[in-house]
Amino acid sequence: MESYVICFVSVDTPENAVNIASVLVREKIVACVNILNGYRSIYWWQGKMCDEKETLLIAKTRSSLFKRLEERVKEIHPYEVPEIICVKISDGLHEYLEWINDSTEMSS
Repeated sequence: MESYVICFVSVDTPENAVNIASVLVREKIVACVNILNGYRSIYWWQGKMCDEKETLLIAKTRSSLFKRLEERVKEIHPYEVPEIICVKISDGLHEYLEWINDSTEMSS
């Protein structure tokens, strides 16, 4: 049985978020990406505390496609070390999970 994941990716601008989301959906790496604009991130980077506005991508895909998602995001993401976090979906509407499966390419 296939397993599914939600992947979180933060990015600097809404434009970069749309670009990354479009690539992932067009290439059938993910079924869907929700884009949440204008959240605030406070974090440590290179020895200093940063306080930035960011945009969050929430992508739904199959577990077997996570490595492809990770590689593709790293290729097109503007950050040196992008946030790419994957969380397993423990349960969900059967028809929705089937839709994720049908909307993504089979992994090799």
